[in-house]
This record gives sequence, structure tokens and C-alpha cells, in this order.
Amino acid sequence: MTWNIYLSGEIHTNWRERIIEGAKSAGISATFTSAVTDHSDSDAAGDLLDPPSQGFWRDHKSAKVNAIRTRTLIQKCDIAVVRFGDQYKQWNAAFDAGQCAALGKPYITLHDESIVHALKEVDGAAMAWVQSPEQVVEILAYVIEKS
Repeated sequence: MTWNIYLSGEIHTNWRERIIEGAKSAGISATFTSAVTDHSDSDAAGDLLDPPSQGFWRDHKSAKVNAIRTRTLIQKCDIAVVRFGDQYKQWNAAFDAGQCAALGKPYITLHDESIVHALKEVDGAAMAWVQSPEQVVEILAYVIEKS
């Protein structure tokens, strides 16, 4: 079986690539999906509907267009990894974690210890909390490849 792993959250570091490369090196049978990670493309997704606007309505339209992708990919995934960085607030990641919890999808949270308190409910519903992409790869290797 090839597992489908959804990578959610912070877009400013290379954590996704580290997990994908680590999984490949470990021989893990998995495919990886994600939301659109180009910030300007994601912000402009709603511009496809009509002439670009600014502020609330632009964000509102873009969130709905982006949700077509994220909801579909979360529903299809076997497990999700939800990354929270310490520099920005990832409200979308928290929303994705909530969707996973509501759908009964197992997920792993990935973040520094410094934000444990802020994420206590999100971590409480997660199957694991890790602090590095390499720990994610170790869990995936155990769960997917252990016989």
C-alpha cells in the first residue's frame, strides 16, 4: 500500500522537502500532497472569480478557492503532518488540524516547544507531536514500513 500524506502549514522553511527526501531515502512507500505553498498565488486564488479586489473580500474568495484543494486532499489522505512555525500565525494549519480531527484522520503536529501552550488543544487531538522533520520520517517509517 502506498500511503497518501498531506503536508499542512508553514510555508517559509524547507520542512516539506526534508520529510519528502527523508521518506525517499528510507524507502517509505508514500505520496505527498499539500496546499499551494506559493504565498502570492494562494493570496490571488480568488482573483480568478472576478476582477481583483483587496482586503476582506479578496481573502474570502481566495480562501474558498483554496479550500477546494485542501478539503479534497485532506479527505483523501491517510495521515497529515501539520507544521506550525514560530514566526507567523498559521491559522490555516490550525483549521486543517481541526478538519483532520473532525474527519478522524490521524495527524502529527510539528513545532517547537516554545508554542506548546498555544497549541495544547491541537496537540491534544494529534497522534504525535514532534519537533523536527526527521522525527516525522521516523514515525512514518515505523507506521508504514514496520512489518
